[in-house]
Amino acid sequence: MSIIYKPIAGERPLWDFEEGNLASREYASYLISELLGWNLIPVTILRDGPFGEGMVQQWIDIDESIDLALFYRTDDPRLRRLALFDAVINNTDRKIGHLLPTQDGRLLGCDHGVTFHEEDKLRTVLWQWAGLPLDESEKADLRKLLSALENEDIEIVQLITEIEFQALLARIEKLLSTSEFPSPSEDWPAVPWPPF
Repeated sequence: MSIIYKPIAGERPLWDFEEGNLASREYASYLISELLGWNLIPVTILRDGPFGEGMVQQWIDIDESIDLALFYRTDDPRLRRLALFDAVINNTDRKIGHLLPTQDGRLLGCDHGVTFHEEDKLRTVLWQWAGLPLDESEKADLRKLLSALENEDIEIVQLITEIEFQALLARIEKLLSTSEFPSPSEDWPAVPWPPF
């Protein structure tokens, strides 16, 4: 099996994220996907490697017959699920190249290091559903996730700060109370640059 290894020692410091924790955010994103039962992220773990502790993720061979520059603009339900997932984890960097359609028809996403910020910084190329209502299945999954996160022994609390964890709970509660996909913020660029 091929993998991707991102050592913490190789992380480039960012002005708005704590230094040395992008690998933990990648793993936390994977755990959220698993708690939802959506399986949107390749298998991801934290482990020691030749350059120290870091994030290790299963390599995914994509279906190269899919033109991502066209696909990301569609209303494909797999993209819808990923868009909602990004709203939950507050993904600040969902680019076209982070979409991984597989040959067996699944859609996975990668590069989740800049997630879980306490401030609303959602930046994505997937705004097709902005303002549209969540369906009953989506709401049920979010309620299930909220219940799982309220368990005191949940591993995610060790991967992000307490403030970020509380912001995660608040985002899920807001999605449930508004019952709709978020709209772009006027205070933050809505699309990452470059988009691919």
